[in-house]
Formats: sequence, C-alpha cells, structure tokens
Amino acid sequence: DFLCISLVNGFIQLRYNLGDRTVILQTLQKVHANGNTWHSLNAGRVGNEGYLDLDGINVTRKASPGMNVLDTHTDFFVGGISSLNLVHPMAVENEPTGFTGCIREIVINNRELNLTVTDPKGGANIGDCDGTDCGYTVCKNNGTCQVEKSGFSCSCPREWTGTMCEQSIHCSQNICGSHALCIPQPFSFSYTCACALGWTGKYCNNKIKFYIAKFVGNSYIKYTDPFYVKRDLQHSRLSLNFTTNQTEGLIAWMGKSEDEDNDFLAIGLANGTLKVVINLGERISVPLMHSKYFTCSDGKWHFITVVQNQTCIKVYLDEELILFEDIDPQRKYTALNYGGICYFGGFEIGREVNIVTTGLFQKEFIGKIKDAVLFQDSKKIQLMKAEGYNIHDGNSGN
Repeated sequence: DFLCISLVNGFIQLRYNLGDRTVILQTLQKVHANGNTWHSLNAGRVGNEGYLDLDGINVTRKASPGMNVLDTHTDFFVGGISSLNLVHPMAVENEPTGFTGCIREIVINNRELNLTVTDPKGGANIGDCDGTDCGYTVCKNNGTCQVEKSGFSCSCPREWTGTMCEQSIHCSQNICGSHALCIPQPFSFSYTCACALGWTGKYCNNKIKFYIAKFVGNSYIKYTDPFYVKRDLQHSRLSLNFTTNQTEGLIAWMGKSEDEDNDFLAIGLANGTLKVVINLGERISVPLMHSKYFTCSDGKWHFITVVQNQTCIKVYLDEELILFEDIDPQRKYTALNYGGICYFGGFEIGREVNIVTTGLFQKEFIGKIKDAVLFQDSKKIQLMKAEGYNIHDGNSGN
C-alpha cells in the first residue's frame, strides 16, 4: 500500500494503492515554476474515494468496490526519501527524484507538522526557504512580520498582542491564578479561567480534593498508565461508574488520540444510550451500539465494564452482560495498543470531541465519574493525580 503526491510534467499527481489497484488523480492546471508563487494543495482519500485540490480547483475520483484501508507502517517522507529505490514503481510516473522548491504548513489529519530543525525524525539537505528572521509563522494569529536590524517585529491584529501576537488582548490583564489557563472570550470582550486539577473558583485560587470527578462540559482528565509496559494488550479491561442526565457525551477514551491510526477503546453516550467503540488497528472502528435496553441519561449511577479478549468484546452495564461480540473472527489485529493514555470526559482544551473522534461522539461529558479501574488492578485510578482542567468536586450530592 502507498499514498504519494508528486510533481509530474508541471502537474500535481496523487497516487494511492490500498492493496488492489493504483488510483491516479492529476490536477487540471500546472503549477507556476517561477519560484515565487505559493500554491495551496489539499489531497487525500476517504475510503477509496480520492480528492486533489490545487488552489481551489478540485479533482475527485469516485469510490468503487474494493479495498478501502491504507495499510502503511512506515515513516512519512516530505520532499524526498532516504533511498529512492524504496519508492514503489507505481507511486510516480517517471523515475523518482527529490523535490526542489519550498514547502510550508503541512497538515495531516487536522494536525500541523512542525517544520523545524528538531521536530522531524530525520532529514538531509534542507535549508531555510525564507532567508530572514521572519520565516513563515513567526507572527501568530495573522500578524504581519517586519524584518528589523535587530531581528523582526510583529504587527498584530487588534484582538492580539505580545512580541509574536501570541496573546489575546482579553487575557493580557487577566487575574487567573497560577494553577489556571486564561481562555479568551472575544464575543464578550473578557476571559474565563480554566482550572488545573485540584483547583476551583472563578480565578482557580481554591484548592480542592475529590474522589468523584464532576465534569461540566469543558472538562477533561488525561491519565497516563504507569504500568503500560507490563500490560497484556490482548486482554484489556476498563470499568467505571458514571451518572449524567445528558443524551450525548464522551465518557472515556483509552488511546493516544493523536491520529486516525491510533488504537482505542471508547465509551460514551449517543441519543441517550450507551455506545462502545473499539479500534484494534483496522482504522475502521466498530461501533457497538446498545439500544435495546434502558437509557443511561437518567441521572442515576451506572456501572460499566468493557472487556477486550483479543477480538472478543464484552460489555457489562450494571453487572448485566449486554454485549458480546467478536469484531474480527479472522484475528488480524488482537491487541489494544492504547499507548498508556486514558482520557475521561473529553480531550485537551481546544480539541473538540466530534473532531478528534471523527464524529463517533458529539460532545464532552457532563456528569460525574468515579471508581475507574484499568485491567484488573487492585487499586482504582487516582484521578486527582492525573492531568486535566475544569474538574469539580463531585462528592457532595448523589
């Protein structure tokens, strides 16, 4: 399998092979080879349907019966490859050669790559395209960069300030405590304080302890499993108690959630009923909707356990087995490589649940969670000692 974008006789080509045949798309127009015109390129695939867009002019190839998963477990190369004889003969039209020119702002699956000296895994013969202290993204938030004798300066839009336009004017005079993030609210010309775990209050100055975590909709907990390297990933288990009166929300996500290839086990609510989703590496997640029984959006405590035994999934709700399914009798992928990361209630601030989960879940969780246990550990997860924001003490009340 491969996916390749190349420049061929002045045109941009997208070629990909998902295991059965090579699909080729080519732009309708040529790129300018004068060396001073920037082009915007958007290319990719959904299943086996491809799209290629150069400067707003789109070419698509409709899906047809056949394979629709890209199985590649190699590094991602930009501009060339360490050994050109590794390039699949169908990936390019002519003999493969390295790219000569400038590339900036690479976004893969909604995640921008940092094109710096230190961030990539490796490379060779790369220079600075701009040649000045301004570069491409020195000034953030649409700021304009001017080269000065002493370096550079940024002219910022009126909503932003700071040497690189990195700070919202609404947060420039904030009085959030030291255990808080300032979140600008441009529409009300103000800000709110997002409190780190163990702190609460308008300015996050009040210290709290909790054993029941209360999520208010812009909350999340990120737990790093200290025993990950010792886990048997073919036999995973996650259990917890939750209560909510909302019909939508992500309760727990076991997985790194960095890109679409990451394995995960997810629990949440959709239309008021329980939804469990598993991905062991097929990149096609298997939603196990539970709709035959009662709703979970009734404000009562519910106890859920999800057990993964290779490709066999069991889901217990209030100690009753409600789902038992073998998601892949072929046993192609049998381990849950979750990277030792578990999210509860949502993801980091600024990462929307519906985008990160590609629509599997619509919203952050609003409600309470307690007694979370990984695998068959004798101790519960100490949520207080994890990372997170906007978690309240849920101990009071039911």
